Amino acid sequence: MRDKESNSGAVTFSSIGQRLMNEHLVGGNFGNMSIRTEDGFCITPTGSFLNDLLSVVYVPLHGDVPKQASSEYRVHREIYTKTDAQAIVHAHPPYAVSASLIANSDILTPIDSEGKMFAPIIPIVIGEPGTQELATMVSDALMHAPICIAMGHGTFSIGETLEKAYLVSSLVEHSCTVLILTGTIQPPKT
Repeated sequence: MRDKESNSGAVTFSSIGQRLMNEHLVGGNFGNMSIRTEDGFCITPTGSFLNDLLSVVYVPLHGDVPKQASSEYRVHREIYTKTDAQAIVHAHPPYAVSASLIANSDILTPIDSEGKMFAPIIPIVIGEPGTQELATMVSDALMHAPICIAMGHGTFSIGETLEKAYLVSSLVEHSCTVLILTGTIQPPKT
């Protein structure tokens, strides 16, 4: 399948992948994206460079998963099962990942105006990459917020389109940058 257009009809996986790379929200072949289909979702292949995609992989909501699918397919499957999300972006933004590691809470509260408006709470969840535990934790968090941070790993954001999910990822990275640069997030006391 050629680089499938997102459900907005105008933005492709590769163009969102390029934005993620340009903003340093992913590096190398990290991260993944997907869009919902009638009975499953199309996800980026494992190990792919998000800014240079030639194809995506179809994964059914139930049943066998093609070996080419991203290793985070479990998370995407759980999100689509539990929410009405139409698109998912998983990125590795450095300030959001850093904030998840030094926060002394399982929720970040943005102090910048955009963060307060569009992501007033940012849940932090645990779970090893690619595991069912992570899939459960992320999907449960996304039932109440448009984005969450998997501690030490990266963000998972949802939206009506890939572009909207990407925008939330970008916004939260900005909010986490502000939190860290202002010293608002304090590491846990040892």
